[in-house]
Amino acid sequence: MGAFDEKIGKTVGRRTGHRDPVLDTAALQETFGRLRTAPLCPKGVWRFHSFEEADAWALKMIVRSQGPQK
Repeated sequence: MGAFDEKIGKTVGRRTGHRDPVLDTAALQETFGRLRTAPLCPKGVWRFHSFEEADAWALKMIVRSQGPQK
């Protein structure tokens, strides 16, 4: 009895539906292209009093860089 004869005991996660990998790749390339042209936050050294303040600022900069949503 080899390793491939074992019964699978548990399946974690399942793929649902059939997706087109070409469309997924095109969407990913478009996202990366946008990120290259629009920086997420201004360059420089930034100092914050807390991690919460830094996280709030980073989130604000990311949202600002994405521009108006359609």
